Amino acid sequence: MIQSLLENSDTCGGKLRTTYTQKLKEAAEKLGKSVRTVRRLVDKWEQEGLAGLAQNQRMDKGKHRVDEDWQEFVLKTYKEGNKGSKRMTRQQVFIRVKARADELGVKHPSHMTVYRILQPLIDKIEQAKSIRSPGWRGSRLSVKTRDGKDLQIEHSNQVWQCDHTLVDVLLVDQHGKILSRPWLTTVIDSYSRCIMGINLGYNPPSSQILALALRHAILPKQYGSEYGLHEEWGTSGLPQHFYTDAGIDFRSNHLQQIGVQLGFVCHLRDRPSEGGSVERPFKTLNTELFSTLQGYTGSNVQERPGEAEKEACLTLRQLEQMLVRYIVDKYNQRLDARMGDQTRFQRWESGLIAAPDLLSERDLDICLMKQTRRQIQRGGYLQFENLMYRGELLTGYAGESVVLRYDPRDITTILVYCIEGDKEVFIARAYAQDLEAEELSLDEAKASSRKVREVGKAVSNRSILAEVRERETFQTQKNTKKERQKVEQAEVKKSKQLIPVEPESSVEAVSIDSEPESEMPEVAEIRDRTLRVLKGCGVEMLIIDEADRFKPKTFAEVRDIFDRLEIAVILVGTDRLDAVIKRDEQVYNRFRSCHRFGKMSGEDFKRTVDIWEKQILRLPVASNLSSKTMLKTLREATGGYIGLMDMILRETAIRALKKGLQKIDLETLKEVAAEYK
Repeated sequence: MIQSLLENSDTCGGKLRTTYTQKLKEAAEKLGKSVRTVRRLVDKWEQEGLAGLAQNQRMDKGKHRVDEDWQEFVLKTYKEGNKGSKRMTRQQVFIRVKARADELGVKHPSHMTVYRILQPLIDKIEQAKSIRSPGWRGSRLSVKTRDGKDLQIEHSNQVWQCDHTLVDVLLVDQHGKILSRPWLTTVIDSYSRCIMGINLGYNPPSSQILALALRHAILPKQYGSEYGLHEEWGTSGLPQHFYTDAGIDFRSNHLQQIGVQLGFVCHLRDRPSEGGSVERPFKTLNTELFSTLQGYTGSNVQERPGEAEKEACLTLRQLEQMLVRYIVDKYNQRLDARMGDQTRFQRWESGLIAAPDLLSERDLDICLMKQTRRQIQRGGYLQFENLMYRGELLTGYAGESVVLRYDPRDITTILVYCIEGDKEVFIARAYAQDLEAEELSLDEAKASSRKVREVGKAVSNRSILAEVRERETFQTQKNTKKERQKVEQAEVKKSKQLIPVEPESSVEAVSIDSEPESEMPEVAEIRDRTLRVLKGCGVEMLIIDEADRFKPKTFAEVRDIFDRLEIAVILVGTDRLDAVIKRDEQVYNRFRSCHRFGKMSGEDFKRTVDIWEKQILRLPVASNLSSKTMLKTLREATGGYIGLMDMILRETAIRALKKGLQKIDLETLKEVAAEYK
């Protein structure tokens, strides 16, 4: 091209010059260069010949200028995020890079640099796919607040939204009588659109209901077998921003206080249309779940089907179980429309820039409970709502003004805090005397106090308790709809709580008091009796199974046994036990040593089986369970778990003895192992 231009470069004349300019433009177009660049190349040809056209290669051509450590971090993050069923985009990788740079206090690579590093790897993965279906990747999401701010949503647990709706299903009580439609509160993660938490009940929206939904969203969620879940509700953590409409509950001082103490900022929507992410799930729930249930009323009251009241048969607890199952197994596991290859839960998991903060229930009680002030009396006593409370370690604070926090649904236990500067410091729990084993709401306590005064009796813990029990036993009139709603909500609350294994019942069986008692002993009596029995019997070690199901009050009793009698206490439970203990620092400090039993293999499994045969089973004749054939059968049946091994060996030993054998034979072992498979 340059040679063709040089052929006429010396020729003069206007017409010829026009032709040269035209050729220059054509050459520039064919070479993919600018006209100015082509002229520069012509000049170099004339001065240096062919050598002048040689281009100097950059020493770092094909390499990234960013540090190798960053390159390794970017590639590793992307590979780990797309392992198995996980999905992570390059934008999500860049968010992790930014977070990592902030931790190190250095400047982060640009998003284009991260994309260039990932591009060869992404191209390689795409080429390996037989069918390419990248799906729709929408633009970045941002929401506008009422004070004019734009929140750019870039990762999970950054912006949560919350709203309420009246469920279009009529519910009944346990006797089949129609109550009303319940209220549903949902908390949504804006980045992934996962449902983080819910609250279902008859009470209308309020700051207390909002707090309960937040509490559910923040804490890790555990459900029993009665829910029939196939997946786990794995979402938890704390938001950075809480984005809502301008309802009175969202503008309350209670929510502002929760935000300050938990460390998130509350925002109001600029326009109603900004709330689509939190309002759209209500329509999905209505069309896919609620409309399929008996008692469905439809969203239009005037067009309510006539058979809705006749068909209504679901209780609040049954609806809550169905709702949880739908959210966990279906809604959160559905593909996100913006990604196409990530479910909502996968997008939430991949969009985390750090592991979610694990808060204890007590930390959340501090923020989600009501509060009031009282003065500690002599002896460490407190009076609240005509009830007398006493707590450990309160004697030394006699005369001081303290802050009480309590749950209006159950005021038998309150939390006591002293004020140090501008902070509240936890002192102890205080329990209503003689009511430790009861549940008493704030409304019930006030109603009982009024009733006791009307009959001219002195108001005390015992008189209030007697009035509550008398009201439950000798009910003279039919419960109102509101009272029946409270009963249903109490049932749902109990179903969510893990059933505690209270050791008091076993203490009753070994009581050293032989005289029969005419009435149930008080909790204080049982506590003292337990300590006397353990000390009198010279117990050196106490092993408590299923400790992960204990209530906080029970842990306090176990802690007292540990402190007062200096007895070694071993708690046995599932992996949840560790999280349960961490809720109370005083308990956690006494049980820090932890051993997890996982799968056994090889010599460990053989050695454990040998110990079980010699020290646990102790049959008349040796069974030689550590032989090759016996071990193979046991290993296949147990998978290496010690609990299964113990159950199978015990059952086999019992069955062998019933057959008249003095040892475990291979045939009996295979028979029992097949049943456990």
